[in-house]
This record gives sequence, C-alpha cells and structure tokens, in this order.
Amino acid sequence: MRSLTFELPAPDISQWRAGNTGVEGVWHFDSGKPGRNVLISALIHGNELCGAWALKGLLDASIRPEQGTLTLAFCNINAFDRFDPANHDASRFVDQDLNRQWSDDRIDAADTAERRRAALLRPFIRKADWVLDLHSMHEPSAPLSLTGVQPRNLELARQMRSPEHIVIDAGHKDGTRMRDYGRFGLPDDQAGDSRTLLIECGFHGDPQSRVVAQDMCARFLEAAQTVSRATIDARLANWRQSDAPRQWALEVTGPVVAKSERFSFTEAFTGLEVIAKAGTVIGDNDGEAVTTPYDDCVLVMPSTRQARAGVTVVRFARRRLIS
Repeated sequence: MRSLTFELPAPDISQWRAGNTGVEGVWHFDSGKPGRNVLISALIHGNELCGAWALKGLLDASIRPEQGTLTLAFCNINAFDRFDPANHDASRFVDQDLNRQWSDDRIDAADTAERRRAALLRPFIRKADWVLDLHSMHEPSAPLSLTGVQPRNLELARQMRSPEHIVIDAGHKDGTRMRDYGRFGLPDDQAGDSRTLLIECGFHGDPQSRVVAQDMCARFLEAAQTVSRATIDARLANWRQSDAPRQWALEVTGPVVAKSERFSFTEAFTGLEVIAKAGTVIGDNDGEAVTTPYDDCVLVMPSTRQARAGVTVVRFARRRLIS
C-alpha cells in the first residue's frame, strides 16, 4: 500500500463547534422567506477535512439564506477530534462508519457512537429538501459526484456543471448512506422536490480537495436558489472554479466486496481507469481472481485502505458522455 503525504491541515472549528440548534456542530439559519430547506454536511468521516474547511468558510463569511433555510452540519465531531495526519485512517470513525447507519432500525438501536450521533442529526436530514454531502477519498483521484439512481439527482449534477465524472450508483451492501435516507432514496414520482448529491472531492490530504468542496458549495447554494450568484461572488471570492469541460455518467453495475483484509489489486489503481478488455484480472480476493465483467470497464474508487470482510473495495461502471 502506498504511503501518501497528508498536506491539508485540520481546520480549527472551535469557534463553530457549539452550533445554534442545541445539537453540537449544527447551525441553522432561516431567511423568513419561502424557499427550500437546504443542508450541507461535512465530517461524516472524521478524516475528511475538505468539507469542514468549506463549512467553516461559509460560517466565517456569514453566509445566510436569502430564501428558505440553510443548515450546516459538522457530523462526526468525535471522530474528527482523533485526527492525526500521520494515521488519518484511524479517525474515519469511532465505532463504525457513520455513512452506513442511515436506516431507522440502526439509528434507533443507539448502541454505538455513530448511531447516537445519527439520531441527533436525523431531524435535520428529515426536514431538508436538498442535501449536499461533502466527502473525500482514500486515494488520489479526480472528484466525483454521486447521485444515487434517481434521475432528479443526475439532473442536478448536470445543472451544477462540475465535476466531470458523475457516478450513478445504488450505494453499499453494508448499510444505507445518509444521502439515501428516507425520501432521498424514493423514486422521482414519490420524492417531491428532494435532491441530494454526495461529492468525493479528491484525496483526503490534498489541499485541492478544499478548493473542490468550496466550489461545490457555491454551485449548490446557487442551484438551490438559497444564495444568489452576486452574493457568492462578493462574499466567497474565488470559490467558484471553471466548469468541467465535459461530464461523464458512470453507471455502476456492481461492487467488489472484500472477503477479508487480505484483498489486493494487481496494480496501484486510484480510480477512473478504463480497462479495455473483459476478463482482465485486476485483483485477488482471498485467493479468488477478480476480473472485469465487460470491455471498457471503469474502476470507481478502488482502495484497500479499509479492506475487511464485507467492505466494498471497488465498483465497476460503464461510462457515457452526457455533455
């Protein structure tokens, strides 16, 4: 496994830790005018710092909704408190992955630190109409927008015109993500105005991931009509970056799930590699060869850094140019 340098420093969020909602780390602002209930979340994983930088920047700049409401949530603060750049994987969570606990039966169990935290965050997720969930990746890779399988979210990702790669996926077998909780996981004809995007902004320790997170916040707030472009340009100078030159839809056809921590790849894949021929061996899953299922197969977020039984280590996808 490659050793990667962690260059993005941890933000000081002490000024914003208390929140204003009675729930630590959660801020809520109401314009007093009709509009969408918009939520931006960061630190679902304690070592994913880019989103925390973006939320801190929004709060530092006193960004407030011009219509509807805006909620900003620093999610797994207890995991973040453990952050050590020399061992950053250890601060991903306290007891278990917070982004696999989003079903009511797991949350109601309240038997781990992450499930108790999810219970505190749940009322805000339930009230939200649009959610932007900011993440980063185990390996250096281009940013990704994860839409789930609902067309309404793909439409939003195209409206935002960045990043270049949009992943259409059904989530993970080991638990429901926050972005798929409740009505966010419903088909378009049952979900009303709900929209949700999960953005993978790049490698955890790359300073560019912070730039991507800030850009995504600016685009999302404008798309939701929560904050005007004029305000964004005036208050968040240089946050908005250039549009992607094109956008690819990556339709995930299935995951590779590790049988144990011994899973290994044949090469140092980092993501978005296009494997030309079906049947190409890309890994070893506890003695079983892992091969690509079709020609021109795209590898989505390959990583063994969290490999253990039941964990997805890569997903296969077909790609198509959409703009």
